[in-house]
Amino acid sequence: MSDVPPAAAPTPAAPTPAAPPAAITIDDFKKIQFKIGKVLECSDHTNANKLYVLKVDLGNGETRQIVSGIKSYYQPADLVGKLVVVVANLQPAMLRGVESQGMVLAASGNDTVAVVTPIREVPPGSKVS
Repeated sequence: MSDVPPAAAPTPAAPTPAAPPAAITIDDFKKIQFKIGKVLECSDHTNANKLYVLKVDLGNGETRQIVSGIKSYYQPADLVGKLVVVVANLQPAMLRGVESQGMVLAASGNDTVAVVTPIREVPPGSKVS
């Protein structure tokens, strides 16, 4: 019999934490145009299970189509008529074959998503600063 203890199992390495996002300047932030939009319509994306296609009123007769990945957290009836914060000057992008003309802001945490909305009624198109 040997007095040498058995070798311990190797300890798995801790995951490397993600690097924080790069800092931006105030001038970078000023480039982003946040506006209040009012959701007029909400429908299922025809080619994606987790996406909605929203029609959003941005005031002054401007309506945008925005594709948003919030389907797992909201029913269409919960969104129609809701005021939301929109990134209005985001370059349009094709998302699963449908053009998105902005982004609806949402917070995520604790296995849920919450659309960012003002706590007071303001008209669509109001600037968020």
